[in-house]
Amino acid sequence: MKTSRILVWDLPLRVFHWLLALSFAGALPTAESERVRDLHVLLGYTVVGLLGFRILWGFLGTRHARWTSFAYGPKAVLSYLRSLFTRNPVHYVGHNPAGSWVIYVMVALGLVTGISGYGVYTDGGGKWIESLHEGAADAMLALVLVHVAGVVVSSLVHRENLVASMLTGRKLGQPREAIGRTRWVTAIAVAAGVAVLWSGVVDLPGVPGPSAQTANIKRQGGDRPDVHPKASRQSKHES
Repeated sequence: MKTSRILVWDLPLRVFHWLLALSFAGALPTAESERVRDLHVLLGYTVVGLLGFRILWGFLGTRHARWTSFAYGPKAVLSYLRSLFTRNPVHYVGHNPAGSWVIYVMVALGLVTGISGYGVYTDGGGKWIESLHEGAADAMLALVLVHVAGVVVSSLVHRENLVASMLTGRKLGQPREAIGRTRWVTAIAVAAGVAVLWSGVVDLPGVPGPSAQTANIKRQGGDRPDVHPKASRQSKHES
């Protein structure tokens, strides 16, 4: 059957994908630095929030974003991997079986990393929670590398740029396999949610928010945060 470039990935899924990639990439180099600890914590909140959206979108999203569209068992994964070494590799319009398993594990590891990271910050679990956090983060990094390798291999085998597909939302397929709408409103809501998280409007444990800044100003002398209370008293005495 004749194929053409059709809309497969809705915009909320694409926004999620790239925001998650940026957040995880930012969390890695900030993990060991006390100077940018707040940034690392904020990136962790972002990752968990995005994964929470992805879980929900797996039930409410468009056709190829739903969990039911890529619920493959071990046999399907092995069959797909074997086909990559043949002259006619099996092509999937949505997530292929191997990629689907990467998604499942990545969501699980991301949640474990984020939740355990909160435990590390609050000293809620001792040394074992720190080991769990580091182990889950390392495992997720390894999985990301596997995912990138898989994207490269699939792009070459199927002669299709999968990175571009996640930017434009379009892949090769039959018209009947295309999604109808790109869901602009939901995509804007996802981006806005992340923007609100980063704006500091919401108080987050481990990240200085409005209440923490207000408390700091009060400790430093009311409306003049640049004047130390002791210096203020000395100024009044001299006058």
